[in-house]
Amino acid sequence: MRFGNENDFDMTGEFANRPDARKYIRHLPVFLSLAFLGACAVGPDFKRPVSTPPAHLMETTGETGRQSQVVTGKMETAWWTLFNDEILSELQERAQRGNFDLQLAAARLAQSRAQTGIANSAGLPHLSIGGSYARAADSANGQMALLGAPDTPYDIMQAGFNASWEIDMWGHARRTSESAAASLQASAFQREGVRVSLAAEVARTYIQLRHVQTQLDITRQNLAIAENALKLADSRVKNGIATRFESAASSAQLASTKALIPRLEEQRDALMNALALLLGEPPRTLDAMLTPTHQIPPVPSEVPIGLSSELARRRPDILQAEARLHAATAAIGAAKADFYPRISLNGSLGFQSLNLDTFGNWASRTFAVGPTLYLPIFEGGRLRGTLALSEARQQEAVIAYQKTVLHAWHEVDDALSSYSEVQRRGEQLALAFGQYRQAYQVALRRYEQGAAEYLMVLTAQRSLLASQMELADNTSRVSLAMVNLYKALGGGWAAQTDEKGGQR
Repeated sequence: MRFGNENDFDMTGEFANRPDARKYIRHLPVFLSLAFLGACAVGPDFKRPVSTPPAHLMETTGETGRQSQVVTGKMETAWWTLFNDEILSELQERAQRGNFDLQLAAARLAQSRAQTGIANSAGLPHLSIGGSYARAADSANGQMALLGAPDTPYDIMQAGFNASWEIDMWGHARRTSESAAASLQASAFQREGVRVSLAAEVARTYIQLRHVQTQLDITRQNLAIAENALKLADSRVKNGIATRFESAASSAQLASTKALIPRLEEQRDALMNALALLLGEPPRTLDAMLTPTHQIPPVPSEVPIGLSSELARRRPDILQAEARLHAATAAIGAAKADFYPRISLNGSLGFQSLNLDTFGNWASRTFAVGPTLYLPIFEGGRLRGTLALSEARQQEAVIAYQKTVLHAWHEVDDALSSYSEVQRRGEQLALAFGQYRQAYQVALRRYEQGAAEYLMVLTAQRSLLASQMELADNTSRVSLAMVNLYKALGGGWAAQTDEKGGQR
């Protein structure tokens, strides 16, 4: 196969001096001028909304005597380390690696990143190469018969380059790219929202597990008390100084206490499996780690909550709603640009020949270069409908953003209030537990001395068990209130690295 000699491809010599070549070179500045016209973009420019929280939202009361107080210090990203529980910290690390919801969010982010690449390609030149070969024959009775051309079959070969570039005069490609980039940010913030929720859910489930285990310990302690009470009642019945009522009541109390254990063990096993699911692991995987009883993770003496001015930039849901508003605003510009003319620069260069021997010769060349103008005149209302749809979607995004911000303020205020009130309740429950324990000891001693009936002992024992359970429940509620507070504050992700949609 011969493609001609090197002089056939000299475009700086004879070809440049040809009149048709000089004509295209003369029009080149016009094409370049059209390209520079693409500096404007129609449609509204996005302005970041200002979200100022209420002045009193995160004010610290400065109350003294509380187990734990909120302060305005720098908020920890890994806030769960404040519990000083190594097992909880390990569970959080494993959840970040293995949780399937987080992996799904990462997959959606990858899809959005690919969509951004597709959108960005619209503003770039397109270049393609192609070639074809065909064995063809024209009809002897068709149009070629007017020219007296024979109907002999012939070979035709062609190959070459095609290039096109749409000049983005009105910013259609840029607005589309801007909208895609904002959607990418929204996907990144959605992933971080899942991360925040995951951290809170792991901590919440772990605290509930330790709460149930604490209840099991309390139940077993009261089980020993009930067994001793039954032995004492049976002994008094045998000695004739007590009735069968005391023995039956002691047996009933012992059975009621034993009945609590299977229910609590069921809850314990379910919570351990729930943690395994959050970590993306099979059932019973965490039993060896979690079965040994641990105390409910205690809250620290100080809980740093940051500044109210930082809250809107720290909550992923607010940032996600803002990014969606940005994407909807840019879509309006893309819809408006569709009303204006579009100019594309197209060009092709190739070879066409009926003979393989002459296929690569310069005389077999074909080329075309020039602009293409597209001006919509009648679209049946499609363009106006698209613009109206884009504007309605932007209005929806505005309302969604306002709702998200207001919901965030309410969540933070409720969480702060709950964290304070649950501690106040715990103080009173601790006092009540101390009094119930003292009352039980007095009632048991008087019963052993024969100065009180067993009903007094039974009542005091039941009250002591209920008070002990309620105190343990409130202890877990304090820790859970701290978890809810940090979730409301948007803790658990590194905002400074993810606002651009990049990898953590």
